[in-house]
Amino acid sequence: MNPAGASAVATPAVAAPAATTPPVDADADRRIVAFLCRECAYSAADAAGNARTPLPPTIRTILVPCTGRVSPLHLLTALADGADGVYVAGCLEGQCHYRVGNLHALDRIVFVKRLLESVGVEPDRVAMFTMSAADTPRFVATARAMHETITRLPRLPRS
Repeated sequence: MNPAGASAVATPAVAAPAATTPPVDADADRRIVAFLCRECAYSAADAAGNARTPLPPTIRTILVPCTGRVSPLHLLTALADGADGVYVAGCLEGQCHYRVGNLHALDRIVFVKRLLESVGVEPDRVAMFTMSAADTPRFVATARAMHETITRLPRLPRS
C-alpha cells in the first residue's frame, strides 16, 4: 500500500528541452593553480576576499607554509592534472619569513620554465610573484595578469 494513498502509476519523465543556450565561454573552464605562502601572499588574498574584491574565476589557491616548499614536481603535477597555468606567490625578495624560501622558489620557477620550453610548452604558463601581506592590490593585479596571460595562450593539449 502506498503512503497517503499515492498513485502506483509512475509519471513519465519529461524530456528536457533541446539545448538552446549559447555555448559557454571557452575560457570558463580554464584553471590556474596559485601556490600562496601563508605569511604574505595568502594574507593579501585573505584581505582581498574580506574586501570582496572580485578575482578571476579561473584561480584556485593552495596555501603553503613557504614558497620554498613548492617543488618543480608540484608545478608540473598541477599542469598534468588539468591546470592551464600555475603560479607561486610569496614574500618580497629578501624578506622571506623563512629567510631564503622565496629565492629557492624563484630558482625552481626558472627550472620549470626551461623544462616546459624544452618540451614545446609555453613557459609563460608558470610564473612567480612577490608581495607583502598588506599589498592586496598587488595580489589582485597578479591574479588578473596571470588570468589574462593564460587566456591568451592556446589550450594545453591533453591526451
